Amino acid sequence: MDGLRLERRDAAGLDDIRQQLLDVYAEIYADRLSEDFHSVERFNERLGWNTEVPGFAAVVGYLDDTPIGYAYGCTLQETTRWWNGIQTPAPADATRETGSRTFALSELMVVEKVRGTGVARHIHDELLRDRPEERVTLLVERDHPKVRALYESWGYEWFGEVLPFPDAPLYDALILRRGTGRTGQPMSSP
Repeated sequence: MDGLRLERRDAAGLDDIRQQLLDVYAEIYADRLSEDFHSVERFNERLGWNTEVPGFAAVVGYLDDTPIGYAYGCTLQETTRWWNGIQTPAPADATRETGSRTFALSELMVVEKVRGTGVARHIHDELLRDRPEERVTLLVERDHPKVRALYESWGYEWFGEVLPFPDAPLYDALILRRGTGRTGQPMSSP
């Protein structure tokens, strides 16, 4: 997309743009802000938790100096609660975290006017560029099969169902094994 600028941020680098990120979230989730789980306050709380975890990284997409989307996540630590709400039987080693095995992509969102333009994929790929983890995980609401299908077209595979918080919707956990492209075939360069 012409004019798209991607900017990488660490936890300290979010302070000066945090309100802009909250504004983008509020725009995207406008029809769900009355739900406790989707309120701006709860989102801000979850964002804060992520910034405290080692391996935190964010990428913000801009058009004309206006944020139009972003993604962020962190490296799952040995003591992570990420898999606590798993509803699907899985081998214990599949959810065992080492502090370097899995990058959790906590959020990827773009405003409506740029959906379908490839901006989300650009932000995603920039966030994961040079990540050392062997796999990436993310959660997609069960009620959003088109979003799940999009991630699957990027190489993600279904892992199981997760209820991350008691008041959260049910999510599908997806896994992307690093070193594979859209078709699942090994890429020529890492």
